[in-house]
Amino acid sequence: MDSATITAETLKTLAKFDTPTICNVIELFEVRPRNTGYMSAAVKSNFPELPPMVGFAATASFRSDAPPVGGDAYGSLQKQLDQFAKLPGPAVVVFQDLDDPPVAAVFGEVMCSTYRAFGSAGLVTGGAGRDLEQVRALKYPVFTGSTICSHGYCHMLHLGMPVRVGGLMVNQSDLLHGDANGVTNIPLSIATEVADISAEFLAIEEILMGYVKAPGEKSREKYDELRKLFQSEVAKLTKRVSRGLSK
Repeated sequence: MDSATITAETLKTLAKFDTPTICNVIELFEVRPRNTGYMSAAVKSNFPELPPMVGFAATASFRSDAPPVGGDAYGSLQKQLDQFAKLPGPAVVVFQDLDDPPVAAVFGEVMCSTYRAFGSAGLVTGGAGRDLEQVRALKYPVFTGSTICSHGYCHMLHLGMPVRVGGLMVNQSDLLHGDANGVTNIPLSIATEVADISAEFLAIEEILMGYVKAPGEKSREKYDELRKLFQSEVAKLTKRVSRGLSK
């Protein structure tokens, strides 16, 4: 399955669930090792109060420590917007900051306002951001490694090429999901099924969570009974969807 087969309805459904739930459901399919496919703690949500971000990666690399040979970040915006138009859904702008450590902000109010106006669902970078209060007012999700007040000699280099952000290799058109907990890649081959069974997985979780969250004294015997039932239902769901490729 490629990105073009992911419908708007699937994206809408995926956005109903938090990113840890999406990660839990992806694990059931056994298409990749459990310690891969998501970004590290180096990339954090700046606005954790916002709902989940879901969209397709529009990748770019960035530098700000020296003047560009030609052009600048704002001059490359049009080329990025051209990228957006080729994606099958909303863009998640993904910047790899090639300066290590970061020297200046990858984005600010102007860039985020433009991205949002052209349908972008959010922005992710291992570098820095700025104008955070103004971007917060846009309700535009951004995930960064730090905050720096100046844009330095900001300029983009490569657009649409693979980038590495938060330890995760991100390719153009990859499907990303992010919230207060971080950012994960959703394999395109299982994205529709992940959307379809996430509610079912939460219902299975509720077997145990409903009991431990309810008021009143708890019985170890009852807890063990429900835990076994929970594990049994998860095993059934895993057997139904597993590709068995990560073993």
